[in-house]
Amino acid sequence: MLTIATRLDVMNRIGRAMADPTRSRILMTLLEGPGYPAELSRDLGLSRSNVSNHLACLRDCGIVVGEVEGRQTRYEITDPHLASALTALIDVTLAVDGSAECLDQGCPVPGCCESEARA
Repeated sequence: MLTIATRLDVMNRIGRAMADPTRSRILMTLLEGPGYPAELSRDLGLSRSNVSNHLACLRDCGIVVGEVEGRQTRYEITDPHLASALTALIDVTLAVDGSAECLDQGCPVPGCCESEARA
């Protein structure tokens, strides 16, 4: 049964989805067009089970939908408005203070908190 989520619920679901770097990578790939778990795992260098778990999370959040095609499932972003919003979001330029001390010393995001310099 499909329901319409409140605005706050939508923000929380999208935030949860994008909070994980792997889910963000999957979403960015799906912005280019629909994809299959096997292709996503190959293209992103991830295991099939890892991709399937993240796709299940994205599906449960209502962000992607799976369409069964024979023995495969094709995944795509559920709504063109969401795809446009995600595209606009990743095109944003952030003003980050490079001299500010990082609060998360375990930050895995390349370029953030000078994580590459510590490696």
